[in-house]
Amino acid sequence: MLQNDALHYVDLENTGEALIELIESSKAEDALRAARNKQQALFDHHTEAKRTVTHLLNSLVQSEEFVGHKLLGMESQKSQMMRELESVEQEVQLSLRKSHTLDSEIQFLQNELQRLKENEQEIQTLQQEVDEDTTEVIPSAIYLAQLYFKVTKIKLELNTEPHILRGAHYGTNLATPINIDTSTRSPCEVSDELWSLVSTDW
Repeated sequence: MLQNDALHYVDLENTGEALIELIESSKAEDALRAARNKQQALFDHHTEAKRTVTHLLNSLVQSEEFVGHKLLGMESQKSQMMRELESVEQEVQLSLRKSHTLDSEIQFLQNELQRLKENEQEIQTLQQEVDEDTTEVIPSAIYLAQLYFKVTKIKLELNTEPHILRGAHYGTNLATPINIDTSTRSPCEVSDELWSLVSTDW
């Protein structure tokens, strides 16, 4: 029995030594150390990545805020520019209307000037005909009547009673008869009545 115990002890001792040799010869500790180093590296990388992502998110939020403020500013500038553009367009329309009115007035005045020049030319032609006519003498009363007609459009009859003015005013659309007894009115009243027939529209 003691012999068996001794053998058993020897086997156990050999087994222990063999186990110690196995542990010492194995690279379990190195593998564990390498695993720990790798785990630490992964943790450090994760921490750095988290820090980087956090920084990027903060930068993104700041960029969004900056872009938002800038967009609001641009919208405000756009609204201001639109208001200024509308004001300029209104001023342009007003200027165009004024220009159109001035053009119309200028055209009207040019037409009136042309009409006056034509009347002046007619009067000058009539005067020239009177001055150059050596074969027929036109009585001064006839000449004056023609001259007055050019200016006033009033044509008086010459062969009437001395105190009667008879004739017609040839307006734009119709002729107005004239029959005035100068013996019952003053020269001023007769003149006023005749001038009241003459149009003042130029």
